Parts: sequence; C-alpha cells; structure tokens
Amino acid sequence: MAAILRRLASYRLHGRLCAADSRWFQSVRGRRAAIGQHCSLSLLHSATGSTMSKKLLVDVDCGVDDAQAIMLALAAPNVKLLGITCVHGNTTVENVCKNTLRVLQACNKLEIPVFKGAAKPVLGISINAGHFHGLDGLGDAPDPNAPGLDLVQKEGAVSAMIRIANENPGQVSLVATAPLTNLALAVKMDPSLPSKLRGLYIMGGNTESRGNTTVCGEFNFTADPEAAYIVLNEYRCPTYLACWEFTCYSKLSWEFCDAWLAQDTDKARFMARIFRHSMEASKSERFEKELVGGSGLVSCDSYAMAAAIDDSFITESDQQPVSVELTGTHTRGMMVVDTVGFLKKAHKAFIIKKVDMKMFEQMMMAALK
Repeated sequence: MAAILRRLASYRLHGRLCAADSRWFQSVRGRRAAIGQHCSLSLLHSATGSTMSKKLLVDVDCGVDDAQAIMLALAAPNVKLLGITCVHGNTTVENVCKNTLRVLQACNKLEIPVFKGAAKPVLGISINAGHFHGLDGLGDAPDPNAPGLDLVQKEGAVSAMIRIANENPGQVSLVATAPLTNLALAVKMDPSLPSKLRGLYIMGGNTESRGNTTVCGEFNFTADPEAAYIVLNEYRCPTYLACWEFTCYSKLSWEFCDAWLAQDTDKARFMARIFRHSMEASKSERFEKELVGGSGLVSCDSYAMAAAIDDSFITESDQQPVSVELTGTHTRGMMVVDTVGFLKKAHKAFIIKKVDMKMFEQMMMAALK
C-alpha cells in the first residue's frame, strides 16, 4: 500500500490520467480513491518499473522557433520523434524542408524522416513571416553544407501523418507549430485520425484578440483560418493550445538568452547564427508592441513542444470549447473561446495559462548542450 500511495502522490494534478496508467489505477481503486485527473507523463512507469518512451510527430513551418522546438524534442529523454511533416508558413514549404534538414543535421539526427506537405492554405491565399524569421525562415544565415532536398521522403506529409497514427494507435502525440493545413487535409482524408492520437498540442490562436499578423489574428491561425477551423472542430482528441498571449506572458529574459546561446557547443553556435535576425527584430519598438508585456525571448513553438514532452510542464489551464472566426473584417483567423456554451460543443480544449518556467529553462538549456 505504501508503494501505491507513493506512486499516486507522484502524479501532478493538472492534466488527464494517462491511458497507460489508467488500467493500473483501476486495479487499485478499491484500496484508494482517485486523487486527480492529470498526471506527469515524464514520471510514468510500466508495471516493471521501466520508463515509457513517448512518441511524437511534429508538423512545422520551420522558422527559428520551430527549430528551437525540434531541438527541444531531440534533447528530451524518453522521447521518440517518429517524423517531421512540413507545411507552408514562415517561408515556402521547400525552404521549410531544407530548414528542417539543417536542424536535424545540427543535432546529428538526419535519420529522422522529413515529409513535404501543403504549399499553400486551403483557400490558397498565402502569407509569410519573412520579416521576422528572415526570407529563408532561418534568419537568412545560409549554410553551404546544408543537406539537399533529396533526403526528403517520397511519401507526402498528409499520407505519412495518417500512416504513422495508424501504425501507433493511441501512442502518438501530434505537435503542430505551423498553419494547420496538413492536419486539416489529413482529417478530411481519414476522419478517424484524431481518435488514434494520444493528444494534439498546438501553438496558435489567441485568447485576448491581440493580433501579431492582423488586428485580431495570430499568425498560424491567420495563415490558414479554414484549416484552423477544421482542426478545432474535427479533432476531438485531448487538445492543448499554447496561444499567442500566453507565450508572451511566459517569455524568458534576454539575460537567460545570452547564457543559453553562450554554451560551448555546435548546437549553440548553430542557434546563435540562425537566431540573430529574429533577436534583433524582437528588440525593435515595432515588435515589442506585438509581444505583449514588454521585451524578452518568446520561443512560441517551444511551449507547445515542452507540454507534449512532459504534461507536468503545464501548471494551470482552462478547459473551454474553441473555434475560429472565418468572416470578420478584422477578426478573420481569430480564435473564439466559448465561455458560456453558445457553440454547444461537447469537446473542450485545454488552453494553457501558466507553466513551470524553471523546467522550461532547463529544457531549453538541454536542447543546445
């Protein structure tokens, strides 16, 4: 009984009880009542005591913060990255594929498969974020030794997303740090896809109508509002949202950033090269107005990735039905949070409010070691 109580006490009470331990938990319900819904995925153990490996599939538009998120996942213990799917967004999908391969090369992980996805949004009206990430998406800091596109898989991203979920039912957490075009196309091709996911972690949307691309629109949702609408309404798996304002409120100091980039490693030197352009942009008066709450390092995509790696990273969240506005003059692409119940939606997303910033700093530092 003491061992059971210790195991129960180890769980953090911010998230859902994980499926892998749900069966174990049921076996001891008669001896001890449930003490909470959520548990720390990083502390899960099988019946034999071995640490479980967490499987991730990542969908990116590889700008600098996507690169940071990918490196976060590659450095995380007990995480298996099954593949990276690429989509338009921060730059062209061809550049996204090149950038993703560059990140994998910097981490000596070129064996991880990369898949090319959608080149434009569902309605074909493209925007990009070149003003922030550089025209090539990685700070316009070219690498003459960059891997060639011949390393990109022949299989398309949407097909790969469906296949990987089918091959690992209930085991894959999908992390989306880009416009949601690939995810929308995938669920239209296979409506059963969401039911096969362990969870969906999205960087995108906003909760206070603060825009960074339009008056009320966050970039990833505004770059393909129809796709965001489809995903938020058709993916009924556990869904976690790292929204724009939250990432700004959870920024890291520039002093931390200096120490982070000063590590004497090839990864840190790579990050310093590709991040220089975005750092300068972040410190400008124009972007500080967007960043909400003053200056600092906002690695937007890394928050969603950190949550996917370890749910105990999330210390506070709201659970609400969400959707996306498609027709407003100033609000197209804005996330809609239904706090009253007007949408009559049963599915509710977890909107991340607060996170363990010490853990985040440790994960970010480890990513460049």
